[in-house]
Amino acid sequence: MVTKSWLYDAIIYIYALSLLFYFSDFVGSNRSAKRMGAGLLSFVWVLQTVYLVFSLIEHNRAAAYSMFEALFMLSWLLVAVSLIISRFFRIELFVFSVNVIGFAVLALNFFSNPKVSPTLASWKISDELLFIHISLSIGSYGAFAIAGVFSGMYWFLHRQLKEKKWSKLMQRLPSLDKTDHYAYVSVIIGAPLLLLGLSLGVVWIVLEGDIRLLFDPKVINSWFVMLAYTFYLFQRIVMKIPGDRLALWNLAAFCIMALNVVFANFYSAFHQWS
Repeated sequence: MVTKSWLYDAIIYIYALSLLFYFSDFVGSNRSAKRMGAGLLSFVWVLQTVYLVFSLIEHNRAAAYSMFEALFMLSWLLVAVSLIISRFFRIELFVFSVNVIGFAVLALNFFSNPKVSPTLASWKISDELLFIHISLSIGSYGAFAIAGVFSGMYWFLHRQLKEKKWSKLMQRLPSLDKTDHYAYVSVIIGAPLLLLGLSLGVVWIVLEGDIRLLFDPKVINSWFVMLAYTFYLFQRIVMKIPGDRLALWNLAAFCIMALNVVFANFYSAFHQWS
């Protein structure tokens, strides 16, 4: 059982990592990221196949397939279809969206099954689910914080250059192109991490059986944060908004995220620091 738990943990983490690379390709047509994402996703499919084969071998032929096996097959099928589509067609949004669904199904299937023990025997299933949820969310917050710093640097440099003010500090900062690029890359990393964190949060709420938590102010505001950064990417990729306006929007999105984190202790029913 411990071996199976490690295998399932590996599938979850590698699956999440592959989605990061697929998201990078989706927003920026990055062929290297697509190859890396496809390679990791192929490895996920291989691990799923191994797990599925062993489960089917151990399966009691006299009994019907369980919900766990059915959902696992569904996730396995979604991964297989997305790999085929990714190989022969350039429909990045479809591939990414299908795999977000597949990841959520896989996580719900794993953490709702008491027979799949967590790696640490002293942990409950919900504890491990929350650990992954919190880890992904903190990773996204860190990436957004870095993006906010670079956007602040961009805005400062832009204003100084526009007003023709020169200083030694400007010489120590990266160029406008680099600060804009670094902020963009940070958002590309943070956005899928937050999306995966939110999906696992929804899975946790479903397992807790209290659907009212879906309407908790912290949950709703987290989706607003996701929308704010999604709109930033839309403005940059589709609308081709100038860098100074993008920097201001990125700073605004960071402020929304920061307020969401700081005030969670006051108005959230379950996202509290103490």
